[in-house]
Amino acid sequence: MTQLLKGYKVLDFGRYIAAPYCASLLGQMGAEVIRIERPGGSEDRFLAPITPAGDGAMYMQMNAHKKGITLDIAKPEGRTIAKELIATADIVIANLPPKTLSYLGLDYESLTAVKEDVILVTNTAFGSTGTYADYIGFDGMAQAITGGNFYSGFPDQPIRCTVNFVDFSTALSATLGTLAAIMHKERTGEGQIVETSLLSTALNLNNAMLLEQDALNTNRPPKGNLGQLAGPADLFKTKDGHVVISVVGPYMFKRWIRLMNKPEWLEDERFKDDTERGKNNEFLSGEMSKWCQDKTTEDVLALLKEAKLPAGPVLSFQQALDNPMVQSINHLAPLPFPGAPKDPLVAPAPFKLSKTPLEKLRRAPLLGEHNAEIYGGLGYSESQLKELQGKEVI
Repeated sequence: MTQLLKGYKVLDFGRYIAAPYCASLLGQMGAEVIRIERPGGSEDRFLAPITPAGDGAMYMQMNAHKKGITLDIAKPEGRTIAKELIATADIVIANLPPKTLSYLGLDYESLTAVKEDVILVTNTAFGSTGTYADYIGFDGMAQAITGGNFYSGFPDQPIRCTVNFVDFSTALSATLGTLAAIMHKERTGEGQIVETSLLSTALNLNNAMLLEQDALNTNRPPKGNLGQLAGPADLFKTKDGHVVISVVGPYMFKRWIRLMNKPEWLEDERFKDDTERGKNNEFLSGEMSKWCQDKTTEDVLALLKEAKLPAGPVLSFQQALDNPMVQSINHLAPLPFPGAPKDPLVAPAPFKLSKTPLEKLRRAPLLGEHNAEIYGGLGYSESQLKELQGKEVI
């Protein structure tokens, strides 16, 4: 079966998550993806290191299914080589502010001067226009600016979600946009710019609450884990751990009432719909908390499953790895990496295709692992590569 993107070449100048993960997903769909980083290794390679060489856990996921080369595009010779690479590419990916893109010759005007039909995929922290266009930023900044930290926290303490969900959501958006640009190119022969930003992604993720605030001036206060749009909804302590429970909608609420044996609550105006139950969730979740406290997590989950109510255990990372549900879907698969103490568990793309299945995941490249292959394909000899290496161009 033909891979969807077989024959497409992607140059990945991205760092950290949003741009590199987009490139990795394109690679799993069949594109040839080349990661380009500084001769000494880019900073995102070394976060949460697990090998003697310092290769990091995040790097291994973000850069799976790529070839890897080193190149300093800030140097004149590096800029020349970059143009040679761009001339062979279909897609260029970078998550840099507009001024930096222009300085490095990765802006759309510079790219199309080399390859007229190229697709440029850009991601910035705050967009290419507006007050913060040339600021750098991470996932946490987008969470904070769009109200997420405030709303998820407590009255005297905002809370940052340490899972980089804005970054990953942006990567998925960039992948979707890239596929749309590829469809356009196949129909018209034209390239274009695909633009994403962490800020726009976070605004999308928080849109419902921002919309409500704008329409009704609700000024919802932060209540931590306590749900505000329905109830009971919270994290609840059991005899041996915690569970998350969310009861949403009239049918779930009626089933919960039967479980609690409180039929009189069906006639209580405080609980007549999700809006009122959200306002009174402190009471409802308080009752649920009393119900959970003398039961084990296993018992709570079994009773809620029988009642057809959604719930799950609150697990540590190790408990998640050991969890039968997680293990049963075989999503995390061992992917050997040189120097790692054990085969790293790397997650492939979070979607499957029945007619054009994704390629079997390959490990992320070692630093400069494919220099000889890629630069040799451009016509550089072994002696030329040694000279460039000596000058720290590659």
